[in-house]
Amino acid sequence: MSADAARFVSGTTPGTRIVVRYRIDGMMTDALGPLVRVDDTSCVVETKRGLVEIPLTDVALAKAVPPPPARRRPRADGEPR
Repeated sequence: MSADAARFVSGTTPGTRIVVRYRIDGMMTDALGPLVRVDDTSCVVETKRGLVEIPLTDVALAKAVPPPPARRRPRADGEPR
């Protein structure tokens, strides 16, 4: 656990888009999305796959990230690539 990363998550306003790297089953994984809630022991991030609850003791790294880029419009037939 990184105390700095856990402190960052604890002090982040819900709704902020963040990425959290945390331990799960002896490996590391990431959760990317808006922070839904945080309390003294865990945080919840809304990812593309659903809500992920992460114990703050498992957080290794965390930071705020910018909004995702706008989706591109589909190419029309015949447009150059």
